[in-house]
Amino acid sequence: MSDAKTLTVEQRRALLSTPAGWLACGFGSGLAPKAQGTFGSLAAILPWLLLRHLSLPLNLLVIAVGFVIGVWACDIAGRAVGVDDHRSLVWDEFIGQWIALLPALLAPWWAVVAGFALFRLFDVWKPWPIRWFDRHLKGGLGVMVDDVIAGVFAAVVLWAVLRLI
Repeated sequence: MSDAKTLTVEQRRALLSTPAGWLACGFGSGLAPKAQGTFGSLAAILPWLLLRHLSLPLNLLVIAVGFVIGVWACDIAGRAVGVDDHRSLVWDEFIGQWIALLPALLAPWWAVVAGFALFRLFDVWKPWPIRWFDRHLKGGLGVMVDDVIAGVFAAVVLWAVLRLI
């Protein structure tokens, strides 16, 4: 068994052998040797570039469906690697990043950079209530919820900045 930071070859194999594991590790972006959350958040911008052309209601639908699927996938993947919220599970970063970028749907390019930075700030800093949910919820739901809240915090700040400018 590995610690919470590294994956054994067997854990990697178990993670990548199922669609749930492949999705939970962000199509491989969570397998970066360091800064897995940052790599997952960066990888999330690629599909967001397609999502940004959808209406706000369709974006919200994609995020809601992605959240539900993420709870399922991260639960299975966490059991496969033996760690509830392993660093390699970054689908939560995808959903949180997409939420953070909602105000950037019709904004200039720099809003995407700001949304990325704000999401990473709240995801790493984990102010209340993010930290509380991170510590108290377990399984796939626990993996997903703290990043959703971090995404909401980032979206609110980004929206405020865009309104002030």
